[in-house]
Amino acid sequence: MPKIPITDEIAIDESELSESFILAAGPGGQNVNKVASAVQLRFDAAHSLSLPEPVRARLMRIAGHRLSKSGEVILTGRRYRSQEQNRDDARARLIALLQQAATPPRPRRKTRPPLASKKQRREEKTARGHLKRLRGKPREE
Repeated sequence: MPKIPITDEIAIDESELSESFILAAGPGGQNVNKVASAVQLRFDAAHSLSLPEPVRARLMRIAGHRLSKSGEVILTGRRYRSQEQNRDDARARLIALLQQAATPPRPRRKTRPPLASKKQRREEKTARGHLKRLRGKPREE
């Protein structure tokens, strides 16, 4: 079976994808009512042997509403009139989703605010407090 490259290290087998063609919705006249041009692409992410565990976990987190309860990523391609273009579009979106899951998030580095911003904040607080003091009743001297 041919493999679909995702990254240099990860490739998924074509046998892990299942496609079904369905009637598309929207404009298109008679064509849209007669021809099953939309594609529903399914990839079983939960049971895929091609994905490493961290990539699988990230994919299942970022898939969102496209993930079924059984762990399948379901993408529907109905952007084009032709079945072949819709098929290519759905595959391209799946590959993009897998590539996004394959890149690990950068760890956050703790940073401290610079001294200049701390000093500016203190000065603004002092000025604001002074302004509020001027709003009070005048003192009797």
